[in-house]
Amino acid sequence: MRNIWSIYTKDLKQIVSNWAALILISGLIILPSLYAWLNIAAMWDPYSKTGNLPVAIVNEDKGAVVQDKSINIGKELEQSLRTNPNLEWHFTDRKRAMEKVEFGEYFAMIVIPEDFSEDLSSVISDHPEKAKVEYYVNEKINSISPKITEKGASVIVDQMSRKFISTVSGILFERFNKLGIELEQELPDIERFENYVFILEKDLPEINSLLRDSLADANSAERIVAKAQGALPEVKQLTMDGLETLNKTANLIQEAENSLNQIMPKVRQDIENVQKISNDIRAFINNIENASIDLSDEQALQNKVQAQTNGALQSIETVEAAVTELKEINGAGSENIGNEQLGRALQETAKLKEMLLENQENLANLVELLNGKGVEFQSKLDEMKEIARRTPVQLDTYIHNYKEIIEPAIVNEIAKAKKTLAGARDTLETIQSAFPQIEQTLAQTKKNLGEGKDKLQYVYDEFPYISEKVIQLANKIRNVENETDVRELIKLLKNNPEAESNFFEEPVELDENKLFPIKNYGTGMTPFYTVLAIWVGALLLISLLAVDIRSSVTYTEKEIYFGRLLTFITIGFLQTLIVTVGDLLLLGVTASSPLWLIAFGLLTSLVFMIIVYTLVSVFGNVGKAMAIIILVLQIAGSGGTYPVVLLPSFFQWISPFLPFTYAVDLMREAVGGIIWKRVWMDIGFLSAFSLLFVCIGTILKEPLNRRMEIMLKKSKESGIFH
Repeated sequence: MRNIWSIYTKDLKQIVSNWAALILISGLIILPSLYAWLNIAAMWDPYSKTGNLPVAIVNEDKGAVVQDKSINIGKELEQSLRTNPNLEWHFTDRKRAMEKVEFGEYFAMIVIPEDFSEDLSSVISDHPEKAKVEYYVNEKINSISPKITEKGASVIVDQMSRKFISTVSGILFERFNKLGIELEQELPDIERFENYVFILEKDLPEINSLLRDSLADANSAERIVAKAQGALPEVKQLTMDGLETLNKTANLIQEAENSLNQIMPKVRQDIENVQKISNDIRAFINNIENASIDLSDEQALQNKVQAQTNGALQSIETVEAAVTELKEINGAGSENIGNEQLGRALQETAKLKEMLLENQENLANLVELLNGKGVEFQSKLDEMKEIARRTPVQLDTYIHNYKEIIEPAIVNEIAKAKKTLAGARDTLETIQSAFPQIEQTLAQTKKNLGEGKDKLQYVYDEFPYISEKVIQLANKIRNVENETDVRELIKLLKNNPEAESNFFEEPVELDENKLFPIKNYGTGMTPFYTVLAIWVGALLLISLLAVDIRSSVTYTEKEIYFGRLLTFITIGFLQTLIVTVGDLLLLGVTASSPLWLIAFGLLTSLVFMIIVYTLVSVFGNVGKAMAIIILVLQIAGSGGTYPVVLLPSFFQWISPFLPFTYAVDLMREAVGGIIWKRVWMDIGFLSAFSLLFVCIGTILKEPLNRRMEIMLKKSKESGIFH
């Protein structure tokens, strides 16, 4: 132990007392710090300089119309980027931008195509199209700049997406707001519609029955119209025949009226003749009774009486014939006042005729009884007197009835008949003139019935489908009512459109909580570059300082190993102190635990110096090469710059066996915030590496040194190695 301490103190005295050694050692102490500081400073905040990266923007967007509102996302983006300092934006055309990107004046270019807004607006159509932004980058200029410009392009795409979502959602929510107001106003009608649907669902069987009955009625109506069309020609012919018959009847009535006008005076004359003859007979009978008549000439008297009676009978028969003719003209068998009066007239005429015939017979008998048959004569004469007395009364009644009742009734009936015929003729003529319209109406009705029948048949055939859909609609309404309150929906639709638009522009905000905040990129890279500088410092020492001792005093290999190791560790500590303190004071690294950063740095220096020194002390120049190889592997595999999980599988495999892995992690704890469980784990692994290499140095230095000396001597003979 004394010899080890002697070697260590002697080295220190030689460094201090030899100015050249002091200068070299001072340089070796400071030089690793420069390596760390320059790299950390260079990466202090590289993304704050992205505003110097030139990127071209080519806006060809022509805009679009969404719900009657014009939008142009490209134009809005261009206006936004003009005040965006993240990159150096250049607004130009496609041709010029492409030339500058190819030449390297622009790192990248972003093209907003002419249909950009139109494609975005298709989101509310049945076939939405995704909008595309063209991105061109020149990757040969730099390996990092494409990543930065790509990030810028992503930010632009995200910004355009959010702007579009904000614009479109604003338009849509305006429509939703109006829809909510309209729904609120139409809510009573909606509720009535729901009731109508439920009523319709309930009445479906009855509707089906009505459709079936209506279809049957349509078939019946079609048959009736067809039958009416078939009967129409016959009706037309009957109407024509009726008109013809009416015309004939009218002519007959006119003839009857003319005949009546001729007959009536004659009838009156004949009646008057009958009355005169009746009076004559009455006078004759009275004269007989008074014996004022000459009865000597029986035959002459008989002839005279017969002639008078025949004249009266002839007149009566003439009246009877005239009345009969009038009755026939007035309408045989018809039940009217005229015919009743004519019937009575005929009856009374028959009675008069009968009385005249009786008188004629009695007069004839009377003449025969004149010769001595006084009793019979007187009896017959009394009978004739009675007949003669009644006949004038009967004639007066007959004449009165004829003049006051029969004749006016006949004239009135003829006038009524003429009027009735005229009305019937007008009716038939009206019917006849309506036949074309009736034919047209029947034809149109038949056509409409056919079409209506077809539609009824179609509706009847489709009714099962309609019925099913109505039932489905009713069930959906019930489900909606069970799951959704329409009033709540209206309330949702009536939300503030501007607030909803702002929400959908950025629906999710990142609530960032930094458990171990790192101020900037340089601070984040400090653990790696500080650890790297400590290893580089160790490499510099073993490259310039000797690990063996040439002295008159004899030391064992173990004493030399530990004695010179203390010297290397001391210089390494000085290197580490300058690096870590410089990180804090010169660069302004904001470490969570500055003192622990220095302490962990010193521990790392101790471990690294033991490893590097042991390799060179035991293996000579081969050990130097081994230290460099380990450095290369550690730079890639320690996870200092990229997460280990992103590295190739080889580096992921060797990472747990590299000192850098635990040294960088230990320094990160000091910078970001200490979790002592991890710290003790890292210290444990670093301590294990130290013990391992101390054991290698203690056990293998002496046997391997002799072999390494032979190799060193042989290599020097080549004239290439020193």
